[in-house]
Amino acid sequence: MSFTVAIIGRPNVGKSTLFNRLVGHRDAIVDDMSGVTRDRQYGVSEWNGKQFNVIDTGGFVPRSEDVFEAAIREQVKIAIDEASLIIFMVDAVTGITDLDDEVTKLLRKTQKPVILAVNKVDNNQRSLLATEFYAFGMEHTYFLSSITGSGTGELLDCLTEFIKEDFEDELSELPKITIVGQPNVGKSSLVNALIGEQRNIVTDIAGTTRDSIHTRYKLFNKDFMLIDTAGVRKKARVMENLEFYSVIRAFKAIDESDVCLLMIDAQTGVESQDLAIYRLIQKKKKGVVILVNKWDLIEKETNTARDFEKQIKNKLAPFNDVPIIFVSALNKQRIFKALEEALSVAERRTKRIITSRLNEFLQDTIDRKAPPATKGKYIQIKYCTQLPLAYPAFVFFCNLPQYIKQPYKNYMENRLREEFDFKGVPMILFFRKK
Repeated sequence: MSFTVAIIGRPNVGKSTLFNRLVGHRDAIVDDMSGVTRDRQYGVSEWNGKQFNVIDTGGFVPRSEDVFEAAIREQVKIAIDEASLIIFMVDAVTGITDLDDEVTKLLRKTQKPVILAVNKVDNNQRSLLATEFYAFGMEHTYFLSSITGSGTGELLDCLTEFIKEDFEDELSELPKITIVGQPNVGKSSLVNALIGEQRNIVTDIAGTTRDSIHTRYKLFNKDFMLIDTAGVRKKARVMENLEFYSVIRAFKAIDESDVCLLMIDAQTGVESQDLAIYRLIQKKKKGVVILVNKWDLIEKETNTARDFEKQIKNKLAPFNDVPIIFVSALNKQRIFKALEEALSVAERRTKRIITSRLNEFLQDTIDRKAPPATKGKYIQIKYCTQLPLAYPAFVFFCNLPQYIKQPYKNYMENRLREEFDFKGVPMILFFRKK
């Protein structure tokens, strides 16, 4: 399911600090424009076993003071429309400002849940100052310090109560294939080539697709949903509020999907932004196929494709067991092979392995390489079973799970992939005490 939280508020109240506390720098897709507080940040967070998207709207403040309120108002409206829940952040030190009042008026009109986060409450004196925010009359009001982390646990407990677990969405009948990537890599051209009609406006201007476009594909005995998303951009080149809107839609589309076709540009290769999108797909446990588009523009020698593939896999490590297909959306080169591969990945993602077969595999794997003893203690893995989730997840029961190190976990995952063919599918392994 897709649950998106937007952190809103005027500048310098600590939105980005809270964002970084929720997702950590590594998971965030961040871009900075020097000299302006305009870092646009998107990431994934988890609390109480529930996962949700987080968007920091800090990046939508123009430089000039005169259009300040209008820009904030616009940003809040988009957050209200597109987010599932809104964290409205204010500053206990400066108290209530006119801008806070403006935002509150807008939030009162929405049906979406709103949590008021009064920030910078890190001593008793500030706790007293913060009480003036009760004047807003918001049901969910929390005092916190995003720098020290105090109070954030209570806020997150409240937030996760609004997330309803709904596995029906993930297990709906038609496979959903989402095309993702940076702007102008050819996502809309690929959709048009597959559907055979100009479904999307395709121009050379990056970022023409603003919304996620859903198309039911029912040709050549295949039936699935094809979703084209707006590009997740690296640099701010379009109006900020349009950008914000597009990225929320792209996030939601990844959440909805079973498999993501991640398109990269053959001319530029894998960039940091491609890796950020790839890690996001991996974190959300969606299937993935890498499409190297505009392959027709590359000068080729005997081993060009092989070397290019090796280069990509090095960058994708440690999870690089993914299909890589070289395509040209313009010339329709290998585009149907890409679809077939995506459908195969969707099947592999829902593969179920019977417990008896898994335990035969486990015995063979341990015979080949037993877990190394730690502190003179021998580790015995007794039993293995697959969990009933929408993606491959396996639990191994053993006597000393705390002593099983990452290299052995990687070995076990690689053996599972080799034995049962989980190419293109992220998986998760748990080791539990028997």
